[in-house]
Amino acid sequence: MYTGIVQGLGRVVTLTPTVSGLHLTLRIPQALLRDLQIGASVSVDGVCLSVVTIDGELVSFDAINATLERTNLGDRLVGDVVNIERSARQGDENGGHAMYGHVSDTARISSIVLEGPRAHVELHVRAPWRNYLFPRGFLSINGCSLTLAEADSERGYCRVNLIPETIRVTGLFQYRAGDRLNIEVEQQTQVLVDVIERVLERQARRAGLGSPAAS
Repeated sequence: MYTGIVQGLGRVVTLTPTVSGLHLTLRIPQALLRDLQIGASVSVDGVCLSVVTIDGELVSFDAINATLERTNLGDRLVGDVVNIERSARQGDENGGHAMYGHVSDTARISSIVLEGPRAHVELHVRAPWRNYLFPRGFLSINGCSLTLAEADSERGYCRVNLIPETIRVTGLFQYRAGDRLNIEVEQQTQVLVDVIERVLERQARRAGLGSPAAS
């Protein structure tokens, strides 16, 4: 489990395609290497990956094809930076929200507006994930716990505001309009919405009205 508070930036050193996916090696800050072991779970741009090898500051991971299909890891190039967070430990402060590193989908950047040291980022989210977008709700974007300033589930639109500190400590600065970002919808929101939809569907069937969507 993760908190969405990025702890450091890793830099892509090598990318090696494999039969099953992609082998990637990152240079990770020394501060994040303490007690890191083979098999440990690390959030890389919001994707939960297991450590395969450790060689000094170089840490390698394997991403299978299913992961590449759902995330933007396949878009990365050597030299890019990625957000890194070690898995949370019991008792740690959670300054963001609970995340699992199970990316829901990618969202495409519609626009980025710079306003002094701040930035406003607008995203287009595909169905069915747009159903879980609510103003002031949480959304994990490339492993960052962010609050939605605006959200329109009908259009699949949402906007987040990036403060200077977020821009400074994350890799979001390297993205442009048209690029894809990893998103993970907030788990409690997803469960609540799904439960309500199922209850409404059952009530509609019992009333002989069919599903709410059909009516």
